[in-house]
Amino acid sequence: MILATALMPVALAAQEARDAPEATQSAPAAAEAAAPTTADTPDTPGAEAPPTAAESKPEKEESAPETIVASLSQNRVSITASFDGSEILIFGAVKRERPAPDGPLHVIITVSGPSMPTTVRRKERVAGIWVNTDAVEIDAAPSFYAVSTTAPLPEILSEVSDLRHRISIERAIRSVGAPATITDSPAFTEALIRIREKQDLYALLENSTTLLDDALFRTEIALPANLVEGNYTTRIYLLRGGRVVEESDTTIFVSKVGVERWIFNLAHEQPLIYGLLSLFIAIAAGWGASAVFRYMRF
Repeated sequence: MILATALMPVALAAQEARDAPEATQSAPAAAEAAAPTTADTPDTPGAEAPPTAAESKPEKEESAPETIVASLSQNRVSITASFDGSEILIFGAVKRERPAPDGPLHVIITVSGPSMPTTVRRKERVAGIWVNTDAVEIDAAPSFYAVSTTAPLPEILSEVSDLRHRISIERAIRSVGAPATITDSPAFTEALIRIREKQDLYALLENSTTLLDDALFRTEIALPANLVEGNYTTRIYLLRGGRVVEESDTTIFVSKVGVERWIFNLAHEQPLIYGLLSLFIAIAAGWGASAVFRYMRF
């Protein structure tokens, strides 16, 4: 009895020693389950919260691009026997969805006729007679070209934009590959511009475009009587700081109608019939005039 009483503490100590590892192993698992994860707790040091929609937006929204809404008083010009020129009214508006950007707005409107090659010759006095000496072939020159602006052209259009878009009259004419014997080829281009300005085929109309409230614009461009048949392109440019920010274009159709169209087609498509008909008309006119004078004599 005394021996059993003495051995009981030893048995209890051994039992506690066997149960202690299980309690030690279960403690980390309980601590891991109780600890919050980084994904669930954004305030955990070292963790970054995802950006909100308000934080991802830029501080200042950029202005929307400006667009052109334009129209013409007429998009077709008919050349008849009594045609002595016409006038085109070009008008439109600048469409925006947001406030306009900073800086003044300017408008340039151009009307360009069909481009074709042409030859410019220089005349010099030789032995008292004016004769053609040098000649330069212009690769492409518009048959008609008019530029209308809201301000003087050099003040609103930079050289880079002019070179890129070919807005000015000088840039609209393409001349490359002058003969090596000619050292002043730009003088031939200037001569072509000067001649066609006298014929009202080239025109620079500065300050002739009206712009109201940076939104509404209008201008009038006169077409002379000596127009070449073909498609005429109207281009509208919006400029800020000397740079083109928007461009729009439309087409004006110029064509002969009536008897002029019939004679033109006959001369180009049936030259033999046209020649015989011209000869017959000349003979008939001569005989008729002779008969009338004989009748008047008596």
